Amino acid sequence: MSLRQTLASLPREARDTLFTLVVIAWVIAPQTDVLPLWTSGLAAGLLLWRGGLAWTGRPLPSPWLLRLLLVLAVAGTLLTHRTILGRDAGLTLIVSLLALKTLETRARRDAFVIFFLGFFTMLSNFFYSQSLLTAAAMLIALLGLLTALVNAHVPVGRPPLTQSLRTAATLALLGAPIMAALFMFFPRMAPLWGMPGDTLAGRSGLSGSMRVGSIAELALDERIALRLRFDDPKTNLPQSMLYFRGPVLSSFDGREWLADPVRDDSSATSRMGLPANLEVQGEPLRYEVTLEAHQRPWLLMLEASRLKPEIPGMFVFMTQDLQWLTSRPITDVLRFNTESHPQFRHGPTTATPQLRALTRLPQGSNPRTLELARQMQADPRLAAGGPQAYIDDALQRLRTGGYTYTLEPGVYGEHTADEFWFDRKAGFCEHIASSFVVLMRALGVPARIVTGYQGGERNAIDGYWTVRQSDAHAWSEVWIEGRGWVRVDPTGAVSPGRVGQFQRLQAPRGVLANAMGTVMSPDMAQRLRAVWEAANNRWNQWVLNYTQSRQLDLLRALGFNAPDWQDLARVLAGLVVATAVGGALWTLWERLQHDPWLRLLAQARARLARAGLQLPASSPPRTLAEQARARFGSEADDAAAWLLRLEQWRYAPETPSRGLALGQLRRELRQLRWPAPGPST
Repeated sequence: MSLRQTLASLPREARDTLFTLVVIAWVIAPQTDVLPLWTSGLAAGLLLWRGGLAWTGRPLPSPWLLRLLLVLAVAGTLLTHRTILGRDAGLTLIVSLLALKTLETRARRDAFVIFFLGFFTMLSNFFYSQSLLTAAAMLIALLGLLTALVNAHVPVGRPPLTQSLRTAATLALLGAPIMAALFMFFPRMAPLWGMPGDTLAGRSGLSGSMRVGSIAELALDERIALRLRFDDPKTNLPQSMLYFRGPVLSSFDGREWLADPVRDDSSATSRMGLPANLEVQGEPLRYEVTLEAHQRPWLLMLEASRLKPEIPGMFVFMTQDLQWLTSRPITDVLRFNTESHPQFRHGPTTATPQLRALTRLPQGSNPRTLELARQMQADPRLAAGGPQAYIDDALQRLRTGGYTYTLEPGVYGEHTADEFWFDRKAGFCEHIASSFVVLMRALGVPARIVTGYQGGERNAIDGYWTVRQSDAHAWSEVWIEGRGWVRVDPTGAVSPGRVGQFQRLQAPRGVLANAMGTVMSPDMAQRLRAVWEAANNRWNQWVLNYTQSRQLDLLRALGFNAPDWQDLARVLAGLVVATAVGGALWTLWERLQHDPWLRLLAQARARLARAGLQLPASSPPRTLAEQARARFGSEADDAAAWLLRLEQWRYAPETPSRGLALGQLRRELRQLRWPAPGPST
């Protein structure tokens, strides 16, 4: 017997239970990577246990066993999260409760509790991800839960699940316009839950510090960091100029680079007043940035931008090292418009006491690099050329000295610059930039590290430039008198393709990627990826980034001069009233489409059924009257007389008072005394 035949032969209760368990597993599955391992194992074990009981028809476990499992689940939640409150602890507990409740479905009420817990668990998926893929998966889960709910409201017979699915889909489609209206006009509010922390250790990406040589192998992270769209579609900026500025690192302890902390005595206003001495040339590039949530207060923009982006609800300011920051971390997809000048210079043009701090190195650190610096200073040709000669000589050393750009440099020791310059001669951008800056400081030249993103690829489908976490990069800035801070990217000297031609290192391909490579060509895979990312970008632009400002723009398009939240409330209230009136009119129309005489006959048949007399739906009033007298005797005389008058009305000729007579019959039906309930026949 095939699986389909076996499922068809199962009792309805077992079939419905198995279907509900599959839907619940689908709801929980996307959250297994954020749930504690024991919670995922507990949920899987309980669902499999319940499925086995339904398949074999065995009884449910004892309530005492379920109480013990509940105590263990709560204890596990407390031990894991130290609380049962909050997003992570709440999710752990609700998943455990949902799985446990499946072992307690002894009545329809228990089934409804499972459905509502399932809906809540489904919504909790969006606490962690609001991507298009998550939304599509939860749409399937919604249809599954609605199908199970509709099926539970058909207590008799064996209705096919496809019939319940059609009903659920119809209900979802009928509710879609209301959902769309609420989405467009319900006031936007910030999320009431926290966001996941930074879990990018060992993966490419941007961080607030840089610990050199602690990671032996770097995995390329292909997740999107930001998207960029130029106002002028014809803009064709060379990829070697696509530098997105992030944290600037100037403090070095021998292994780790850190940004200078903001002093306690400096307020946000004074930070804005620190001189950046930014001078720009030429026409600016105007563009729109869609920044993914990264849990940090950084605004990533092309170098160099002097225009403060207008972001509602955020205080935005620029530091003296040209980094743009916000008053709070970016916890949601953020879109803003700004402009940048690819040709610029910044910083002091004459030496200042503050610059001396950017030539310091830890005592006893990297002695061989210090010796190399003394040898370069002893060269009259280099000494006469000043900082620019030192820079050119170091870059030439990187080009011709056998240095390589790799994702697997191994773990470095204490003297990271010495190992890079003289021993390993291999590393990714952090090793190269750090070693270069250490050498410049040893030469007495102020230098620092700038982190951010470099490069990007243009999606031919929608015209957006996509910058990924794998494009995270570190470069250096060197101070030259008369010029200020000058960008120097030593990685370009080791691997010109990394910067100029946008050639990225490729992470090792897994089994699935190799298998897919045999099925479709790389060009086809790239086109499919472009289509998916364009669709995902539309989702970000029009759904996740549908902010209050966009709501107000919509009201302006509808004719409001200066819309505010009160106008939103009025429009929303008007839509609710219009929907209610429309529903009432539809109900009235639907009632008018049914024969009122048949409704009265059905009500009479239902009254007799409650008294214990079950009759076919095709029975005419005269038959009902005869059967009622035969079953209940004189107790049914009034009901039988009313049924005969109902039949007489049906076949009476048309008269002006015919409608009044039907109304009289309806009132009499409400006042009639029907036989007392008894055993059915």
